Amino acid sequence: MEYLYDGSFDGLLTCIHHHYYREAADGIYQLQYYHPTLMVNSMAVMTDLLLAKRVYRAIEKKISPEALENIYHVYLSSSSDKENLILNYLRLGFKIGSQVDLHLTHPHVYPIHKLDRKVSLEVHRLLGLLRFKDTGRFLYAVMSPDHHILVLIADHFADRLAGERWIIHDQKRKLAIVYDGQYDNNQKSALQHKWYLTDFAGQVDDSITREEEHWQQLWQLYFEQISIQSRYNPRLQSQFVPRRYRRHLVEFQS
Repeated sequence: MEYLYDGSFDGLLTCIHHHYYREAADGIYQLQYYHPTLMVNSMAVMTDLLLAKRVYRAIEKKISPEALENIYHVYLSSSSDKENLILNYLRLGFKIGSQVDLHLTHPHVYPIHKLDRKVSLEVHRLLGLLRFKDTGRFLYAVMSPDHHILVLIADHFADRLAGERWIIHDQKRKLAIVYDGQYDNNQKSALQHKWYLTDFAGQVDDSITREEEHWQQLWQLYFEQISIQSRYNPRLQSQFVPRRYRRHLVEFQS
């Protein structure tokens, strides 16, 4: 049986539940991208939050919290086969428990760790490379990451820019994180409830204030003046700041 889901993490976990309690899955695929074949049975699965919660807790308890984090990062990755990588990893995990992540070269473990590292590395990069501009009404940052990391960086900026109103726009996926600037520093537990993930297919009036333009010019001047021409190493620079990110960085704009 091939299970089809709506693309949500809860939907994926619901399919995992069906694999164990309904019929073993030959594969799990997103419904919108699925191409049916005559020889394979398929079923569209309705997302069930209760079943998803049971699987969520089972992964934490019977495997480990680290395994849960691993599969969530893989789910957020751009891999076209991420659902089946997760399915195979959990099959093994439920068999051998928390020892699963010690099997570094296992064909069901290695791809998970590889994708987890890629997603984590991009989060680390974007925390340092994301550039906000002041529009006068809110701070606005735009990016086009390889993976869907918006939800992984939101808490960081909600904490760092707690008193500001801001939008982080993922142009590649037409999504955005919106923060209302009303966060109370004394309520740490409520942090994640103060930002919202929303569809964002339109264009933003990102015209900047005169003061912001001044600061951008200063930053570009600083970037140019601090460089040492005799030590210019474009290959090393590309390792730390890949070219695909540069179109959104002020210092690389002429």
